[in-house]
Amino acid sequence: MSPNRPESGAYPVGLSIVVPVYRGATTIGRLVEALSALRPEGGLEIVLVNDGSPDNSGEVCRALQARATVPVAYLEHARNFGEHNAVMTGLRHARGAFVITMDDDLQNPPEEVLKLYDHARLGQWDVVYTRYAEKQHEGWRNLGSRFANRVADALLDKPKGLYLSSFRCMSALVAREVAKYRGPYPYVDGLIMQVTQRISSIEVLHLARAEGRSNYTLKRLIRLWLNLATNFSVLPLRLAIFAGVAMGILGFLLALLVVAEAMMSGTPSGWASTMTTMLLLAGVQFLILGVLGEYVGRAFLSANGKPQGVVREMIAPRTEPAPARQPEDALR
Repeated sequence: MSPNRPESGAYPVGLSIVVPVYRGATTIGRLVEALSALRPEGGLEIVLVNDGSPDNSGEVCRALQARATVPVAYLEHARNFGEHNAVMTGLRHARGAFVITMDDDLQNPPEEVLKLYDHARLGQWDVVYTRYAEKQHEGWRNLGSRFANRVADALLDKPKGLYLSSFRCMSALVAREVAKYRGPYPYVDGLIMQVTQRISSIEVLHLARAEGRSNYTLKRLIRLWLNLATNFSVLPLRLAIFAGVAMGILGFLLALLVVAEAMMSGTPSGWASTMTTMLLLAGVQFLILGVLGEYVGRAFLSANGKPQGVVREMIAPRTEPAPARQPEDALR
């Protein structure tokens, strides 16, 4: 065991499982029941974070917490802040030597939790990501995930080709350092890369969605890409500089072309070429202004205290879990 890594016994439990809940009323009961049956080294706790879900997820989670056979903490955001914000809230209340984050949609089989936990614990990894041989998402969502990972390759200091998934395990050290971030636009993977490079990955199963459809819309994915691009890299600003230099060079070359044409024919081309050049330059200028505006706007909102998450309600895990239930009594 590394001298900088406390023994699992130094923590109340060996493993905390953080689950952000949004429109998960029909699936969270089955997930908690399956997780409660696991017996990881050092024991486990479950941290449910209701991210302002519009359905009755809150009622279901409170009932689960009251009847749980393992320690379950319940936190409720006052409104919907986003998945990464909910994960950050969960990390601040996780007490395990290791913390696993996973979605509430049952696409990650609960049985894979032990595989992920043991790989991180026995291999002394700070973070272990999961990768999938075949993802059971819609085509556009898979395409968006691949694009986001390509962007992360360019913007983040991460191992080349590492797939960033929401089903991940991190040590208490990493969870604690990540949770220190208080900005309103967290990107958990970007924060992880700032803390450690002792990262591994394993392959796990990925199942088709059990109920409903994905909560990730194109709008949410774009917001996620913006969080990644503007919160953890200045590359977009540098690209804006390069675009400005490139357009300056292009303008100089076009000016030489106009002078040459005037010397040869006496009358350079007029309105069409001028308008084309103006539109091209204006487009690049507005793009650069948009990038600058995004950075300035986020800095303004952060300086004015835009909250990362507001916890309306918190129910701490009981010290004595409820008696084990018979299968027919389990909450569905």
